[in-house]
Amino acid sequence: MILVTGAAGFIGFHVAQRLLRDGHAVHGLDNLNAYYEPELKQARLALLRAHPRFTFDQVDIADATAVAAVFAALPPEYVVHLAAQPGVRYSLVNPGAYTESNITGFLHVLEGCRRHQVKHLVYASSSSVYGLNSTLPFSVHDRVDHPVSLYGATKKANELMAHTYSHLFGLPTTGLRFFTVYGPWGRPDMAIFLFTKAILDGTPIDVYDHGRMQRDFTYIDDIVEGVVRVMARPAAPDPAWRGQSPDSASSSAPYRLYNIGNHTSVELLRFIAVLESCLGRQAVKRMLPLQAGDLPASSADVAELSRDVGFEPATPIESGIKSFVDWYRGYYHV
Repeated sequence: MILVTGAAGFIGFHVAQRLLRDGHAVHGLDNLNAYYEPELKQARLALLRAHPRFTFDQVDIADATAVAAVFAALPPEYVVHLAAQPGVRYSLVNPGAYTESNITGFLHVLEGCRRHQVKHLVYASSSSVYGLNSTLPFSVHDRVDHPVSLYGATKKANELMAHTYSHLFGLPTTGLRFFTVYGPWGRPDMAIFLFTKAILDGTPIDVYDHGRMQRDFTYIDDIVEGVVRVMARPAAPDPAWRGQSPDSASSSAPYRLYNIGNHTSVELLRFIAVLESCLGRQAVKRMLPLQAGDLPASSADVAELSRDVGFEPATPIESGIKSFVDWYRGYYHV
């Protein structure tokens, strides 16, 4: 049994679908909150519920008693923890949601894994942990001590908490630093979703950093492939790790961190141009400065993930954006 938290979310939905296709029994958790339209979450969940090996509980991971009950009833062999309060910009206006879900909620998941001897906990970190780092591509061996958003800080905290449990209790944990994931069934607060809706509606789009910002846009199928491969390879102690010169990506405990991205940075204006081509319409652009909490550029060094599990991102933005546009038009009958 594999427990997938955030199963009605964007990445969780796709991961659960893939695990079910691979023949696994999957139990999903989600609180189905209203951070964005619950109807989209319900539509994803309806597709998962149609599978005979999928079960579900509507649970908030911040509820310690409810999370403990789920673990006790299953208990899972593997946990893929993708439930979180997402969004850099929302963390500027509602910080409490991030400590409640991303810190307290993660603690409850760690406790469940510890108490029930879970074979491997794979959890979502984020490229946001790199903060003020400016050397590209970002490496998991870099120190990440200067976050620029509370969201990024909570993800760094998750990595520290996971290491503590790996060290104290021998719990194998692997954190995946996701880089700008996009694709069908994506979140409505993400740029590609906002841009697509605005362009089709004929309304202006907000283009931050005057379109110069760069992102390592990573298609959802590539992300899922990486998650599934990592889950099947529980973290193990690194025999080369030394406390005199500690490597932040591994440990003497069963603990690993990986970047998971496309390993190719794309300027925002280029991304918009491809989207315009797929939609057959030009965007009305409102050029704005870089917003507080945003990184000017991100690029993932995925060498370790490629070495350890054979991860090779395979989807160029031209085909990835087309897939998203095709899904959007079909889902919203545009």
